[in-house]
Amino acid sequence: MNGFVLGGVSSGVGKTVATLAIAAALDEAGYTVQPAKAGPDFIDPGHHEAVAGRPSRTLDLWLCGADGLRRNYGRGDGDICVVEGVMGLYDGDVSSTAMVAEALDLPIVLVVDASAGMESVAATALGFREYADAIGRDIEVAGVVAQRAHGGRHEAGIREALPDDLTYVGRIPPNPDLEIPDRHLGLELADESALPRDVLATAAEPLDVERLVDIASEPADGPPSSIDAGTSVDATVAVADDAAFCFRYPATVERLRERAAVETFSPLAGDPVPECDGVYLPGGYPELHAEALESSGTVSELGTLASDGSPVLGECGGLMALSQSLTTADGETYAMAGVLPADVIVHDRYQALDHVELEAIDGTLTAASGDRVRGHEFHYSSATVDGDARFVFETVRGAGLDGTHDGLTEYRSLGTYAHVHPESGAFDTFLERL
Repeated sequence: MNGFVLGGVSSGVGKTVATLAIAAALDEAGYTVQPAKAGPDFIDPGHHEAVAGRPSRTLDLWLCGADGLRRNYGRGDGDICVVEGVMGLYDGDVSSTAMVAEALDLPIVLVVDASAGMESVAATALGFREYADAIGRDIEVAGVVAQRAHGGRHEAGIREALPDDLTYVGRIPPNPDLEIPDRHLGLELADESALPRDVLATAAEPLDVERLVDIASEPADGPPSSIDAGTSVDATVAVADDAAFCFRYPATVERLRERAAVETFSPLAGDPVPECDGVYLPGGYPELHAEALESSGTVSELGTLASDGSPVLGECGGLMALSQSLTTADGETYAMAGVLPADVIVHDRYQALDHVELEAIDGTLTAASGDRVRGHEFHYSSATVDGDARFVFETVRGAGLDGTHDGLTEYRSLGTYAHVHPESGAFDTFLERL
């Protein structure tokens, strides 16, 4: 599958809008687009899927490793893969956009804010290309898309200033209707603020689709052999799936389905927990639905199941739902499942944002004693933990629950602030311990 990476000169330059406009342009031209996201984000991929009609692949070196990165790329299905970068092209110490492009050997199309420049757009692009040589990064900045650029003289000035070996692939005109509202944890979700197709179609018109297609290339190395499928597990996993529990990687459910049966349910809707051998509560926005969760019979049922010994794995938002109480940013406190000895408070500013590495102190649902698991944390909440609570992870990197530990356990249940990818092996361990 040919592809290219959309790298930005900085955060906020409009990479997501550029990704969506390019996906719309390629789709209109008859190409099947496979979207992907460099980095651990859950929200941008939802917008990708709304336009491309297929799940976006997660491409993060820290979460997946180099082989896992190529495997996830190879599991995509389309004519062209459009990979949206994270932050600025070179930003990030363990999995920058440039590092992902280098690992996959994919060319980069640079997204530059052209709202107040012409020749300076070319200078910026040249600087980003030359910086790769300065730091020994083996990447190719092959093209430029001018974000928030007008037509006519403005566009001509940008195009003419670029050297011949930096392909101008077009512009995305300024339009307030192209702005996606944001809130804590990032942009609003696609089902809340999806960009209208007619607006995207208009934004896509000034893009040169065939130049984008010409830039796209196939990774030099094909995907490595598939991760060991392992033996099937005679088990069913119940996975929470609604607006409160919506942060999960497509590869996670794929991996669970490869080895076990999966049933989904909605705590917000008050669904009973399906008959199962274990429960997975992904992250999401329980703080935005705390009142509904408190009154949901599902949350109290989860508490009963956990106390009866059923394994329940909660990541971030799942941890919050398993706690004793959840206090929103407005100061309202709601009762949660009461499984874990912690009370969670949501703040106005984020409390942690980093790639993390955890070392298991004891054997737990997702790791054997001494194992290390890599993941990602991004949360606006903090947890006050009871003094006799038991942690099962030390944080080698990251903040975790108290700065040095993550992973609260009670009965056979586990709650962490860390989100992990199936390439970490954590979900295989989970299945094998059901």
